[in-house]
Amino acid sequence: MSSATERDERIFILAAFALFLAGVEYMIPKPLPFMRLGLANLPILISLALFSPRQVLLLTLYKVIGQGLLQGTIFSYIFLFSAAGSFAGSLAMLVIYQFLGRWTGLIGISVCGAFAGNMVRLYLARYVLFGEQVWIMAPPFLIMGLLSSLALGALAALFVEKSKWCSPIPEPGS
Repeated sequence: MSSATERDERIFILAAFALFLAGVEYMIPKPLPFMRLGLANLPILISLALFSPRQVLLLTLYKVIGQGLLQGTIFSYIFLFSAAGSFAGSLAMLVIYQFLGRWTGLIGISVCGAFAGNMVRLYLARYVLFGEQVWIMAPPFLIMGLLSSLALGALAALFVEKSKWCSPIPEPGS
């Protein structure tokens, strides 16, 4: 199998895993609007060790569109919140992984990504829905993001360290 085919296969597997986790998370009751555990971000964290930044963003796009279709929110403001938060989180994780990856493990990268994504969602909530009152729900929202990102980062780090599936794919021509 060519390295490009193997890479595409891994992207699709991680996208399917993200959608599975999004489905699981959809069934968990939410105490506040937009408060999520971010389970579907686990494949994004894993992908940092496997793919180029472009491919990580492609996986994020698959995740966002798949979640919107799965949850029936693709033509709603909820999709806007999901897309903006997901891309902000993925971009933050990519930047930190690329420039500080050797000093920051996947746990720290996960926390930074969750913080970036949640701040974008809070910002949108302030201007689209709730106004200044959004800051009342910010503390529990950010605390939940911190706790879940710590757990997801630890799971991703363990998986990347122990899994043979996460071994690098050789670039074409090497």
